[in-house]
Amino acid sequence: MEKKNAWEKYPEETKRQDVFTFAEEYRKFISSCKTERECAGEFYRKAKEAGFADLSEKIAQNTKLKAGDRIVANNMGKGLALFVIGEKDIEEGMNILGAHIDSPRMDLKQVPLYEDTEMALLDTHYYGGVKKYQWVTLPLALHGVICKKDGTTVTVNIGEKPEDPVFGVSDLLIHLAGEQMEKKASKVIEGENLDLLVGSIPAASDDEKEKKEMKDRVKANILNILSKEYGVDEEDFLSAEIEVVPAGAARDYGFDRSMIMGYGHDDRVCAYPSFAAMLEIEKPQHTSVCLLVDKEEIGSVGASGMQSHFFEDSVAEIINLLGEYSELKVRRALHNSRVLSSDVSAAFDPNYPSVMEKRNCAYFGKGLVLNKYTGARGKSGSNDANAEYIARLRRIFDDNDVSFQTSELGKVDQGGGGTIAYILANYGMNVIDSGVAVLNMHAPWEIISKVDLYEALHGYVAFLKEA
Repeated sequence: MEKKNAWEKYPEETKRQDVFTFAEEYRKFISSCKTERECAGEFYRKAKEAGFADLSEKIAQNTKLKAGDRIVANNMGKGLALFVIGEKDIEEGMNILGAHIDSPRMDLKQVPLYEDTEMALLDTHYYGGVKKYQWVTLPLALHGVICKKDGTTVTVNIGEKPEDPVFGVSDLLIHLAGEQMEKKASKVIEGENLDLLVGSIPAASDDEKEKKEMKDRVKANILNILSKEYGVDEEDFLSAEIEVVPAGAARDYGFDRSMIMGYGHDDRVCAYPSFAAMLEIEKPQHTSVCLLVDKEEIGSVGASGMQSHFFEDSVAEIINLLGEYSELKVRRALHNSRVLSSDVSAAFDPNYPSVMEKRNCAYFGKGLVLNKYTGARGKSGSNDANAEYIARLRRIFDDNDVSFQTSELGKVDQGGGGTIAYILANYGMNVIDSGVAVLNMHAPWEIISKVDLYEALHGYVAFLKEA
């Protein structure tokens, strides 16, 4: 069953320009927003500009909501839930776009700074599923926050400006790598060896005796820099969240500039059009929701992950402000909802054809991807979407000229993965994974097709309006 290349829908320069314009907006977004905090902060700012009111303020004022009202709930600065109240009773269900805004990376440990052979390093713990060998010899940046005991917060963003220093994890030179090259790929670079080199100049002193007695002078020099430039000391790392990410902006990819290479396409390439789709919704029939969550890459755990009660509690607060609260109404609103779990899919790679089954995989340029199920061998851990729901989505997408394709995550016994779909399905919602195909998934630099990003936007808008 052959799907047409979506680029063929945009043969004229004027129509194709819309694809490139939206892609350029997205490219700038992922270049500057590389952590869940940065994504949530930027989306929150844009939501407020677009007329979304903070849910906590509405609760404090006990403001009654009505159709067309726009509300945003903030989850610890790491996730958001946006609502546009619909004309129909919320008990009839919501149309929900759910994506995650965390990405694989390395995190600094709580006691990270040490010195070895007059080199200062930062100890890390990788986050999410990564090929550890891909993270060496790259220019890396530090993003995050340092929260001090006096209640102040220092924002960290080092390595993105041309004048900034960058950091990196060293690798063994090929001349001495005989034993290393014999190891399995999973063991070539060990997790405890993903330490960041950050300095090599000893702290200065005019007192020769002090120089001899001073321990870890390179580390001391780094601490002096941190104190001078950021006003933090070593103990402040105990209450810091600093993420190590690839340094530099996302770039156009290919002679024809049809693709984007960037960090964090998984899953910001779905989060961005999900949010953009919400901005186009004014007074829908059913309440529209965009749910942007953290921690998906490590199992959706924690207070900012999908397994927390944040979304359920937000829905309950919305219903209360509608003046119709009951526990049963909350349950019905959740149960009757329809969801696109907006998460990426693996794109077919002609360099590695053996892991894909060509009739049932995603391709660049073929549009929005529907994954009926993810999971692993035997569909374990998957949300297996209902045929009736898929038929409904097919009609919506076809009626709105949205290019879409279906896929599964590789051959049956090849591997597998998961999303937030199964968690939302626990409420009894109709859910299917729906996102953009990605090459190099979970690598420091991933690749997507601009036209697939554009089709995702149109598919998400159509879903919110008509599902």
